[in-house]
Amino acid sequence: MIEYLKGTLTELTPTLAVVECYGVGYGVNISLNTFAAIQGKQEVKIWIYEAVREDAYQLWGFSTKVERELFLLLITVSGIGASIARMILSALTPSELYSIISEGNDKLLKQVKGIGPKAAQRIIVDLHDKITTLDVEFVQLKDGESASSSALNKEVMEEAVAALTMLGFSPGPTQKTVQQILRDEPDASVERVIKLGLKML
Repeated sequence: MIEYLKGTLTELTPTLAVVECYGVGYGVNISLNTFAAIQGKQEVKIWIYEAVREDAYQLWGFSTKVERELFLLLITVSGIGASIARMILSALTPSELYSIISEGNDKLLKQVKGIGPKAAQRIIVDLHDKITTLDVEFVQLKDGESASSSALNKEVMEEAVAALTMLGFSPGPTQKTVQQILRDEPDASVERVIKLGLKML
């Protein structure tokens, strides 16, 4: 079992990180929170969850053990698979998710794409008691800063559209939404654009 990967970050998108360890490149599915935490770093340590099925072998990675624990709790809930768990952890920080579940705030949870009223209630009911046992040391993530050049804005737009499309949104509406966000906030980072996009789409 792989507990974590520690190595060189050779490729990074908002949904995938490639970590090279002793000549082997591991493709790791990541959340937006992890993307923000490791962006700009050369050497990284990513906590791993291995998903092994008959037809697939996937690695899911997290910048903190707390985020991994929340992910593992989420996928124990009926109807919540790894992709939806990543969506939740891309729309909400670990501390926000912890607060939402512990306070029973299903309204905020329902704002996440793919989470309806029943799923939100199920997550809160199933995890309310379990989540209080976590040793929570939350990492407060700040929005990254990006230059305001048009070239970088184009790069931000392309990355944000690609990430939101990979998360399940239609390319057409996604591009329009991202363009609107960048018109309102020209200096927004990829992470911020995606977070706003998740709320608007």
